Amino acid sequence: MLQMLIGTNLPFMRYRRFAYMFSGAWALATVIWLVVHGGPKYSVDFTGGTMLQVQTSRVIPADEVRRALDAAGFRGVELQQMTGANHDEYLLRMRSEEKRDLFAAVQTAIQQHAPGVTVTLRHNEKVGPKVGNELRQKAIWAVIGSLGGILLYVGIRYQFKYALGAIVALFHDVFVTLGVLCFTGREVSLTVLAALLTIAGYSINDTIVVFDRIRERSKALRKEKHSRAMDIAVNETLSRTVITAFTVFLTALALFIWGGEVLRDFSFAMLVGTVFGTYSSVYVASALALDVWISLDRRKGVQAE
Repeated sequence: MLQMLIGTNLPFMRYRRFAYMFSGAWALATVIWLVVHGGPKYSVDFTGGTMLQVQTSRVIPADEVRRALDAAGFRGVELQQMTGANHDEYLLRMRSEEKRDLFAAVQTAIQQHAPGVTVTLRHNEKVGPKVGNELRQKAIWAVIGSLGGILLYVGIRYQFKYALGAIVALFHDVFVTLGVLCFTGREVSLTVLAALLTIAGYSINDTIVVFDRIRERSKALRKEKHSRAMDIAVNETLSRTVITAFTVFLTALALFIWGGEVLRDFSFAMLVGTVFGTYSSVYVASALALDVWISLDRRKGVQAE
């Protein structure tokens, strides 16, 4: 099995308070941004808009159609090329504009980019803000339900000192990733929501691997300080953590570069989430578990660090 960073002896826990300040600053900046802007920037999936299904007289690559729409001022359009035998049909989701015939504008944009091509309308559907609001509420409950299920599992499997760190790390990763999406002006869509849930699953999996080793080493190193036992456990899992995170990061990076506009926000969220998920396993979950462990021992009159 491929291994790297073998025999390291890095004092991770020594710098945990700097990590607290870093994570706290990110979280505070995200809260301020959300308050100032009234929440994240939602896509058409949640705000409502218009869905057009158009057909061209010949097949045009989706990237060319998107470039044509971008040139015409249709920024942020969700474009999907139909599969199967209908490669000449495209599904477009965009915000409604009362003073503009969207199909006529789309038709003109495509025909200017591809002369000689005729564009016909196959389907036109409007999704009102009420439907979008209901979908947004269901999405929020889906996130809460998923996180709640993960937290219930962690709480049952581990002691309180471990579960608290895992809970905070889980919310930390999702919230910080959401903050980066907001700072970069990206919209929250159903694909981004899927990325946030994926990040939550990845983060808790990485945290559990580290926690398992911490629990094993803390039993074998009872005479060592808690911080020392944790440092040894984290160093022993460092090779696995780095290799796994780097593999996921490279996959997300490939999607970001070559996956097209449809997967751009999803892959960007995965890139950010992979980095913060790896960081939080050590400097949020494990660090908080250490401080809770020390606090509980002090209450019992045991001096531990």
